[in-house]
Amino acid sequence: MASVVCAPMVNRGRLRLFAQSQIEHSTLAVDLVRSSTVIDMLGLLTLDFKKLWGWQLAPDGFQDADFQKLMDSGITIFHPAVGYTAGDIHAASLRDITGWNTLIAAHEEQFLRVDCAADLERVKTLGRIGILIGQQNSSHFRSVDDVDRFYRLGQRVSQLTYDPNRIGGGSSNPRDGGLTEYGAQIVDRMNNVGMAIDVSHCADRTTLDAIASSRKPVLVTHSNCRTLVPNSARCKTDEAIKKMASKGGVLGVTMIRLFLQPQGPATIEDVLDHIGHVAGLVGVEHVGIGTDVDLVGRDSRTPSKRTDLDGMHYARKIFDLAEGLIRRGYGRRNIELILGGNFERALAEIWA
Repeated sequence: MASVVCAPMVNRGRLRLFAQSQIEHSTLAVDLVRSSTVIDMLGLLTLDFKKLWGWQLAPDGFQDADFQKLMDSGITIFHPAVGYTAGDIHAASLRDITGWNTLIAAHEEQFLRVDCAADLERVKTLGRIGILIGQQNSSHFRSVDDVDRFYRLGQRVSQLTYDPNRIGGGSSNPRDGGLTEYGAQIVDRMNNVGMAIDVSHCADRTTLDAIASSRKPVLVTHSNCRTLVPNSARCKTDEAIKKMASKGGVLGVTMIRLFLQPQGPATIEDVLDHIGHVAGLVGVEHVGIGTDVDLVGRDSRTPSKRTDLDGMHYARKIFDLAEGLIRRGYGRRNIELILGGNFERALAEIWA
């Protein structure tokens, strides 16, 4: 992907952001993205994990061109969490977080590890990319004290379950006993240290139990609305969305096909429909973005399983989203909230 360029269309109120694309965006959409702290609460720098691990093991392999691609995306803060579900999950999670710390430390002029509310505010001013370290499975917490240990290493978000574990049920399994006694202890300790609780992959009862148990906002970093996709256990019920909002939480809408439409074409319009459903149900203050994809897409890596959206060029996904929100009639402040302001508010409250 080429760097952002200003084409002559600026005088007509339109910009062509990417030299290899004929797509134009309004100057208003571009200004909104560039002036906002855009937080992708499940944003991957790359789905090429071999490349990512290479950067973490040998940080010199991360080049200026790689940084420019991230800057051109319009995303200020990435939460690039993955879910380890087999083998020694504790060791794998420790390796993952250590790798992020190594990469960030080697490129401190380009990256900022987001540890506190002040970092959410200053990363844009510094002209860096924020990395919010998290995990998509809390099985690496072998004991309650491990919450403190991983917090000290920089972890600030943890999804309670991916598959069923000691903490509670996962959405992939219909058997859901809810949050366990140990799970309630983990939630309490996460509240105490200031680590955000994520219930994106939690089963329904575990989701509701975790929200009820927590004294702080609970996040759904990357999920959509089951009302619009009734056959998806990974999407959240209206009841869960209402309970989440009542505690001050935020749901990040994904750009994954099977969580947007039960069948048929899926486009940016479906993403906007899910945003609109959350906003209409509980208020625009409780919806954000958690795209669950990188700047390339997934289909080229999984050709047998259609995952990407029709007509979506993922390098410009945030600009397309901003354009769509303008088209749907959202005002400037509400668009800023959806792009990142809502997650910024919730995270600051959780980390306080």
